[in-house]
Amino acid sequence: MLWKNQLTSHGHLYICPLALILCFYTLTVTGCAVGPNYQPPQLHVPDTWSGPTTALNTETNTVAVQNLVHWWTTFGDANLTSLIDRAIKSNLDVKQAESLIRQARASRGVVAGGLWPTVDLSGSYSRSLSSGRIAGGPQDLYKAGLDAAWELDIFGGTRRNIEAADADIQAAVEDRRDVLVTLAAEVALNYIDLRSFQQQIVIAQENLKAQQHSAKLTRDRFQGGFVSALDVANADALVATTASQIPLLETSARQTIYSMSILLGLGPSALLQELSATSTIPAAPPKVPVSVPSDLLQRRPDIRRAEAQIHAATARIGVATADLFPKISLSGSRGFQDNQLKSLTGWSNRFWSLGSSVSWPVFDAGRIGSNIELQKAIREQSLIAYQKTVLMALQDVENALIASTKEQEHRNALTEAVAANRKAVDLATQLYTQGQTDFLNVLEAQRALYASEDALVQSTRSISTYLVALYKALGGGWKESDNPRDSH
Repeated sequence: MLWKNQLTSHGHLYICPLALILCFYTLTVTGCAVGPNYQPPQLHVPDTWSGPTTALNTETNTVAVQNLVHWWTTFGDANLTSLIDRAIKSNLDVKQAESLIRQARASRGVVAGGLWPTVDLSGSYSRSLSSGRIAGGPQDLYKAGLDAAWELDIFGGTRRNIEAADADIQAAVEDRRDVLVTLAAEVALNYIDLRSFQQQIVIAQENLKAQQHSAKLTRDRFQGGFVSALDVANADALVATTASQIPLLETSARQTIYSMSILLGLGPSALLQELSATSTIPAAPPKVPVSVPSDLLQRRPDIRRAEAQIHAATARIGVATADLFPKISLSGSRGFQDNQLKSLTGWSNRFWSLGSSVSWPVFDAGRIGSNIELQKAIREQSLIAYQKTVLMALQDVENALIASTKEQEHRNALTEAVAANRKAVDLATQLYTQGQTDFLNVLEAQRALYASEDALVQSTRSISTYLVALYKALGGGWKESDNPRDSH
């Protein structure tokens, strides 16, 4: 047995200190924890989206969640997939978020240490000399032993603090997941922008060639006396205007590559060789399965983080409330002391002490009560922030749904406009060459063609970017196993 009751020589009951420690430990672990218990927030969300969605059943919901984890693969662009995969491993914001998780876990360890006794090893040496009638020679005193102290968590203040620390860890984990969601979307948006700029450059160069051909034709007709110098000036102006757009697009493309390099934790020019070659805009799939609004509460990391912050704030009300109650501490020491170092550990030189103390605030000028009200206000703010986060998340999805649908209609109309403008350019050029129309019609047709082709590229980009926005709004880009431990 670890301990037993004994009768002293005077007939009094003696309980060994270990028994007292075990009793107090049981009381600490099983004692009450003051303050409110956490209850998950209840918030009503719509049953369906108001915007157009793909009809789903249980099976497609599962597919939708799977697609959300690595949603960028749905574009079928190997370069995009590679860039996002590399960014997840090397992005500095992700590394910082992982460090914050380790910080939160270490803070939890600091708080959890309050449940246990502290034991210190101590040793001392002193030499003294007394004067007077009892004066003797100098005296040496050697002392070595253990000192222990333990504040019992009878009312649960420390346990509530640990509960808050656990919630802080969860908030830090969700923060990293939110960084992953944002990072994947940012890389994809920059990549789509880059390919869009490159396609706009191609269109500008093709239109520039056609406009230069028309300008040469106009100069030839001017030299033949068929047209005025005004037509030549208009043709040259159109050429110069189109040519002026190309350097701006090249600048935007180069800066976008710089931005992606930084997202990957690299120097600005690290991806120039890899991404400078012109490529097409990643095409969005025709349909994207979207889960019901209530699933958003479990999927969006920012919502999950806000809920964890409510939990932490609730637990800290209990931490503040525990200050209203007595604090009970045990202390003790055991060791040896003697005036001779060589005989210090002799059995007759041992000493021990065991004591307890109670402190209970009687007057603190309202400090404890004010702190409780402070923590309640923080919890209320956390709940309001949670509600706002949910509403903003619902808005994000609705915005992406309606924008994606209407942009499809916009792109269809632009496709028809481009086809019609190409016919108009061909017909106007043919009639102008035959002298059946003036150059103004050619000029307007070429301007309209360039504008519609450029708008079509931008619409194609918008469709892909709205899809990225939808995946981001749904909280795509992470999975439950993405939970880094203490690895650096």
